[in-house]
Amino acid sequence: MQRALTERFCGLYLLFGNGEEAAIHAGVPPEQAFDFANRLLHSSNCRKVLRRLSAAPVISVHTLVMNGLARLAFGRTNDIARLVFADAMPSEDTLAQMDLFHVSEIKRVKGGGVEVKLFDRQKALERLLECANAVDSADSANALLAAFATPKEACDDDDQSCADAAAVFSEAM
Repeated sequence: MQRALTERFCGLYLLFGNGEEAAIHAGVPPEQAFDFANRLLHSSNCRKVLRRLSAAPVISVHTLVMNGLARLAFGRTNDIARLVFADAMPSEDTLAQMDLFHVSEIKRVKGGGVEVKLFDRQKALERLLECANAVDSADSANALLAAFATPKEACDDDDQSCADAAAVFSEAM
């Protein structure tokens, strides 16, 4: 359990650059997060995990954006519904554990109510489609450029990307 928490914390620390925030997102209660992060960041085990994780390939911004859009488009909103229909305000600990990723705005309205606005799923789907089409277009353009640079005869039999590029070139001619 401690090892999994250390791994999760270290990954989040590399993502956020903030120990307290990483600890909270890893599941540490907010009132203990600062002390937990401080203690863990000074441990040799944590430093080893951070070195190992920072040497791993970096996730591209494009991948992070696509994952975020997919989460908005297809993710669950159960915690938001629980929050909206709760009789009383949940505790800070409960709020810290809730997934409120889909919330774009929360505000108090006159009369004592609360208004919760969510990100638009339709817009997220549209942006996902735009990004997917852009990637497809970029892949096609790269294949065409590679085809111009690589004659079909130069392709190895087992190099599928080269063969694909040569096929695109042949179709373009």
